[in-house]
Amino acid sequence: MRRYREILTVPGAWKFSSAGLLARSGSAMTGLGIVLMVSSLYGSYGLAGAVVAANATGWAVGTAALANLVDRFGQRRVMYPSTIISATALAVTVVLAANQLPPWMLFPPVIVAGLAGGSPGALVRARWNHVLDDSARLHTAFSLESSLDEVTFVIGPVLATALATGVHPVAGVAASVVLSLVGAQFFYSQRATEPPPHPQPSRVGSARRPALLIAGVAPVAVIGLLLGSIFGAIDVSVVAATTSWDVRAAAGVVLAVFSLASGVAGIAYGTRTWKSSTLRRLVIGMLALFVTTVLLLAAFNAISLGLLGLLLGATIAPTLINANTLIGQLVPTSRLTEGLAWVGTGIGIGVSIGSSLAGGFIDHAGYGAGLATVTGFGLVAAILTITTAPLIRNAIAAISDPADPDVVG
Repeated sequence: MRRYREILTVPGAWKFSSAGLLARSGSAMTGLGIVLMVSSLYGSYGLAGAVVAANATGWAVGTAALANLVDRFGQRRVMYPSTIISATALAVTVVLAANQLPPWMLFPPVIVAGLAGGSPGALVRARWNHVLDDSARLHTAFSLESSLDEVTFVIGPVLATALATGVHPVAGVAASVVLSLVGAQFFYSQRATEPPPHPQPSRVGSARRPALLIAGVAPVAVIGLLLGSIFGAIDVSVVAATTSWDVRAAAGVVLAVFSLASGVAGIAYGTRTWKSSTLRRLVIGMLALFVTTVLLLAAFNAISLGLLGLLLGATIAPTLINANTLIGQLVPTSRLTEGLAWVGTGIGIGVSIGSSLAGGFIDHAGYGAGLATVTGFGLVAAILTITTAPLIRNAIAAISDPADPDVVG
C-alpha cells in the first residue's frame, strides 16, 4: 500500500480524489435506479432497458463533446453548470415517473440528463496526470481511481435498491440527483489541482480531427463499448433474476458483490510493477472476462449468482485500468480528458445497447436470456480485443516516431 500512500501525499491529491469519488457516486446509482423505478411503476423490463439506453446514449454523445470543451476551457467552467442541468433533467424524469405519465414522456428529460452528465472519472484521471510526473505513479493512480469507481458501484446499487424497494420506486434515482449536485460542489471547488485549459492543440495536426481518430484510440473505445454492453446487460439481468427468485431486494447486494471483487482486484493490480506490456495484459484480461461470463449461465439463485459474480468482477477493474492506460500512451497530454472520455463514451453506448437488448430478451424469454446476452457480448469483446491488438500495438510504436507522433492509422 506504500504506492498509494505516496501518491495521496502529493499536494491536493487526496482532496480531489475524495471529492471525485463523491462526484461520481450519483451516476453509480442512476442506471439501476432507473431499472428499478421503471420496471416497478410500468411493469416492463423492455421499457426500463430502453429508458436506461436513452440516458446512456445521451451520456455517450455528450461526454466526448463536453470533454473537448473541458480541455479547451477548464473543468469548472464547463462541468459545474452542465452538472446542474443534468441533475435538473433527471429530477424531472423522477417527477414524471412518480406520476406514471405516458412512457414516451420519460425519454426527453432522461436524454438531456445524459447529454449534460459528463464523466467525473475522466476529470479525476486528468488531474492525476497533471500532478504526477512519472508513468509508474500514474499507473498506481489510475488503479486507485478504477478501484474507487468500483467502491461507488458497491455502495450505489445497494443504496439504490434499498431506497427503491423500501421507500419508493423513484427514491433511488432521486438520491442520485442529490449526490451528483453535492459531489459537483466539492469537486469543482478544488481549483488548485485543476489542469490548465489548452485553447490550442499542442501537437501538429491534432486540430484536424477529434481524439477518436488518433491512431489506436478507436479500437480501445470500441473495446469500452463492448465492456459497457456487458455492464448494461448485467444490471437488467440481475434485477430480473432476483425478481424471478422472489428476492428482488437482493439485486443491489448481488451487483455490489460484482463491484467489490472488481475494486479489490483493482487495488491489488495497482500495487504490482508489471513487466509485460499493457496491451498484452488487456488481451489476457478480456479473455478471462469472457470465461467468467460463461460461468454466469450456471447461476440458479442469488447466492450462486453473487459467487460467480466475484470471478467476473475480479476481471473488470484491471481491464478498465489497462484500457485507460493505453489511452494515456496514445494521445497527447492536451487531449487526455477527451481521449479518456471516448472510452467512457464507448462504455455509455455499450450500456445502452446491453440494457436495451437484455431487457427485450428478458421480457420474451426470462432472465436466462439476459445472462446469455452477457455471455454473447463477452465473446465478441474477446474476439475484437485479439483482432485489434496489432493495430493498437502499431499505433503505440508510431507515437515514438518523432517525425509524426500523432499518426492516424
